[in-house]
Amino acid sequence: MIHAHRRDRIRRVMLDLGLEAPLLVTDLHNVRYLTGFSGSNAVLVVAPDAAGDVIGTDGRYRDQVVEQCPDLPVIIDRQTLSAIASTMTGSGAAVESSLTVADERDLRDRGIDVRPVAPLIEALRARKDEVEIDAIARACQITAAAFAALAQEIRRGDCERDVARRLEQLFGQLGAEDRAFASIVASGPHAAIPHHEPGGRRLESGDLLVIDAGARVDGYHADMTRTFIVAAEPEPWQSEIHGSVQRAQAAAVDACRVGVEARAVDAVARTRLADDGLGAAFTHGLGHGVGLAIHEAPMISQHSTGTIEANMAITAEPGAYLVGRGGVRIEDTLVVTDSGPRILTEAPRELVVVG
Repeated sequence: MIHAHRRDRIRRVMLDLGLEAPLLVTDLHNVRYLTGFSGSNAVLVVAPDAAGDVIGTDGRYRDQVVEQCPDLPVIIDRQTLSAIASTMTGSGAAVESSLTVADERDLRDRGIDVRPVAPLIEALRARKDEVEIDAIARACQITAAAFAALAQEIRRGDCERDVARRLEQLFGQLGAEDRAFASIVASGPHAAIPHHEPGGRRLESGDLLVIDAGARVDGYHADMTRTFIVAAEPEPWQSEIHGSVQRAQAAAVDACRVGVEARAVDAVARTRLADDGLGAAFTHGLGHGVGLAIHEAPMISQHSTGTIEANMAITAEPGAYLVGRGGVRIEDTLVVTDSGPRILTEAPRELVVVG
């Protein structure tokens, strides 16, 4: 099974690091990655020997955990971490940074020597296997199809909040299990706010309209942004800023290749925008990893330290934001292959008129 294989991979990493104690996994994304369990309460023990692996949850998930984790012993207890700790025979445990201070204190009170470790599982999650890439690709296909359908429906006078809810409804109708995150619909001056929360503002003719959203499939996320113009031909400044962002995004996507430093990819887009006089208008990092979490390793910004590796699923999302006037962002989710980037959110990137 794929999850047992993943646990064996992290076990080998622990061995290479000289970790002889079991690893207590409390981050729910990491638990799902290693077991397939999707409940809201879980603790996993990855032992030095696979025979010692065990998952704990509470009675709400008694049937679900057996169905999703048929290869693991299960402990059912509302006080899950305490129940897991009471079964541990050694004196030490490696723990993730997600462990709360209170839970760490409880483990120490039980005589367990707690050793915090680096994000080992997150490092493995950064490089996706075929199962993960397939789920992300399906989420991206649904996302692109939903955007296309929405673009045909948007009308001048629609309010941002209703546009966001309709897009999320389309995700479900097209086969997604849920939205990947709270959808961003930002119109007119709101388009200059990168993470605007959609409200009651109604779309007006000539608005730039930024929509940033994604579907979720089998726990895996898509992330896509397109910028539209509402019920009018764009003004020259709108066409110019959109063209600059589109060129910067295309260059950044092309730069997403194995072995390239993440900050160098960010620099490609940032330099292109700066050359067009929009350097100060690009106020966030270029992108991030996508998987079981909407934002996960690697982060791609001016401050990144790692390199792009094969099978990373990442976003490229440069933007330019003019306060009080509007903004543009174009984003795709892509997977890095040995032969270059493969875009998963394939959809037009031009400044399309809607409404």
